[in-house]
Amino acid sequence: MPSLSFDARTHLLVLTGAGASAESGIPTYRGVTVEEGLNETDRERLSTLHGLLDEPARFWRVFSGRRAKLLEAQPNAGHRALAALEEQLGDRFLLVTQNIDGLHQLAGSKRVIELHGNLLRTRCTRCRRPAFADIRQYERPPVCEICQAEGRANDPHDQPWLRPDVVLFGENLAPKDLERIEAFLERGARERLVYLAVGTSGLVYPAAELVQQAHRAGAETFLVNLEPAVNSDAFDHFIQGKAGEVLPELLATSA
Repeated sequence: MPSLSFDARTHLLVLTGAGASAESGIPTYRGVTVEEGLNETDRERLSTLHGLLDEPARFWRVFSGRRAKLLEAQPNAGHRALAALEEQLGDRFLLVTQNIDGLHQLAGSKRVIELHGNLLRTRCTRCRRPAFADIRQYERPPVCEICQAEGRANDPHDQPWLRPDVVLFGENLAPKDLERIEAFLERGARERLVYLAVGTSGLVYPAAELVQQAHRAGAETFLVNLEPAVNSDAFDHFIQGKAGEVLPELLATSA
C-alpha cells in the first residue's frame, strides 16, 4: 500500500462518493433505481424539479423510500477513520462528499461540504425558509405550511411543494461550496497538499475535476476505490479495495 504521511504543514482535501457508504448498506444510485423498479427514463425524470412539479406523489414516494433506507444505515469504519483524522488535522482537513446520507457527520466529521445536499433535510420550492432536518416519509406530497398560511397555496395547479434539500438533475451546485474548496486548495498550495478520493466513479462533474485542480495546486493524489474509476490514471496512487477496510489502515499509518 502506498505511504500516506502528514507533517504539521500538510493539508488534506478528501472527496467521497457512493462507494464510501456502500458498506453501510446504502446502494449506489443505480442500485437504488433497481430496488425501486425504475427504468432509466423514470429514474432521471423523477430526480428533477420537473419530476416533482409534474408528479409530486410519485416523486415523494420514491424519495421517501430512499429516506427510509438512509435511516437504517450507520457509519462504517471508513467514515470513522476520516473523522478521527480530522480531529488531528483540524482546519487543515476538508471533506467534500457527493453523498446525501449524512453519515460523515454521524461519524463525527465537522468540516464537511455536501456537494449534492442532504436527503434528511427538506426545503420549500417557493419561499426562502431555511432547509430543516426532516426524516418523515410522506404518504402524500407535502405542501409548505408557511406558504399555505400566507395564501400561496390557493391554486391547485401551482402548489408550493416541499422538496428534499438535494441537488436534483439539471440544478447547479452552490457557488459558495465551490469557492470554499478553491480557497482550501489555495491555502494547501502554500504549504503541502494531499488529495484523497474515496469511492468515486470519476463520472460526475465537477467533482471528477477535483483531481486536476489538486494537481495544479501541487498536491499528491490518492484514489481508494473498489474498482478502477474512469479517471484513475489522473491519480498518483490507486489503492483498490473497500473504503471501510483500506482507510483505517491507510490513515492510521499517516498519523
